[in-house]
Amino acid sequence: MTVSNTTNAVARRWFLRQCGVGLGGVALAWMLDGERALSNDSGDPLAPKPSHFPAKIKNVIFLFMAGAPSQYETFDNKPELAKFDGTLPPPELLKGYRAAFIDPNSKLLGPKFKFARHGQSGAEISEILPYTAKIADQLTFIKSMHTDAFNHAPAQLMMNTGSQLFGKPSMGAWTLYGLGNESRDLPGFVVFSSGAKGPSGGNSCWGSGFLPTMFQGVQFRNGGDPVLYLSSPEGIDQTTQRQSLNAINRLNQLQLDAVGDPEIATRINAFEMAFRMQSTAPEVMDLNLESQQTLDAYGAKPGEGSFANNCLLARRLVERGVRFIQLYHEAWDQHGNLVKGITKNCVDTDQACAALVEDLRVRGLLDETLVIWGGEFGRTPMTQGSGGDGRDHHPNAFTIWMAGGGLKPGITYGDSDELGFNVARDPVHVRDLHATILQLLGLDHTRLTVRVQGLDQRLTGVEPARVVQEILH
Repeated sequence: MTVSNTTNAVARRWFLRQCGVGLGGVALAWMLDGERALSNDSGDPLAPKPSHFPAKIKNVIFLFMAGAPSQYETFDNKPELAKFDGTLPPPELLKGYRAAFIDPNSKLLGPKFKFARHGQSGAEISEILPYTAKIADQLTFIKSMHTDAFNHAPAQLMMNTGSQLFGKPSMGAWTLYGLGNESRDLPGFVVFSSGAKGPSGGNSCWGSGFLPTMFQGVQFRNGGDPVLYLSSPEGIDQTTQRQSLNAINRLNQLQLDAVGDPEIATRINAFEMAFRMQSTAPEVMDLNLESQQTLDAYGAKPGEGSFANNCLLARRLVERGVRFIQLYHEAWDQHGNLVKGITKNCVDTDQACAALVEDLRVRGLLDETLVIWGGEFGRTPMTQGSGGDGRDHHPNAFTIWMAGGGLKPGITYGDSDELGFNVARDPVHVRDLHATILQLLGLDHTRLTVRVQGLDQRLTGVEPARVVQEILH
């Protein structure tokens, strides 16, 4: 009993001595700004931060065509491939090349659709992308992309995190870490998913890796509450919830002061953000507030989960200061049924992609927003299997397009060879793309680092990466 009393006395004295200042600090912080998420001594880690140099853009919308679209049926017209359709590839093309998905006995497969030139830029675009063709002069094409991975999950991780390995921060997380969040009432990094399934790389595609989890992407649902459990339980009004949250935050802050675990700060921030989102998120997600003309332009239908709806929601989020938005549409892995599958994909996405770019332009938002369209790798110029209507994975050369602030619109950079197998001119690695995106955001990819396991880790890794200055103003 004596020992127990002594222990209790020590515990009480320790609490008053060690936590008194912390409680005072909590009270003072709350009086100074009752709506702020309580943070550690270094300040709110999600507060807006200055960029390394003047930025060209504020926001990024990445239209991620997961599964890897075939460049031959979309943006990279290859007349020579059409000419040699049905023949074996020349031996020198595959000499020394090793990949699990390349069968040297597979015959070449010509493009399945007609191409035409569009706009003053003369960009060649497939007939199955009529809406994108109308905005050709707004687009910057890169036809010399290449990557290190030829399987979906590693390649999607590579495109999103700069590494084929799990555990690295995503591009959106690095962006929030470097620049903070300009929106007080919404997450700075929002993710949508549509199509047959989610990305093969899973949540790691928008994860925070070794950064605190407050920097990871927040996935919004296509129906109901945008985030699970956002609504208050029945019988809990806003006053009661605010009082409960104040008490929880004070306890969390005490623990944060004691142990310094950044995940506790993440928890505090998440509670506060969720409280504010209860009033802001439903309004943001309500597409009934848009005009019928806008809905028709996107092909959006309120209340339905679709890529078109997600594109319109992306514009609404940009208007409210959300820094990084990703739209995953997982449906592009056409190992067979190429014509049918890719036609459906384009019907599902083409109109909305073009409408998003045009809507941002008309509203004066495109100058400060970067829109990216692309997948994790390309497809082979050879057919897969005996059906003659499919293409396999191919990392050596593929195409993406971008639009927005800081870019030279209406240009095509780089090219693949006559059969589209290898890059022929001006190669752009995924790391180069990442360095360029960060540059537009005002961030030097060599300076945006975190010391982990003895290395200054960064999005672009330790291998060489360059900013593609040729496509920038």
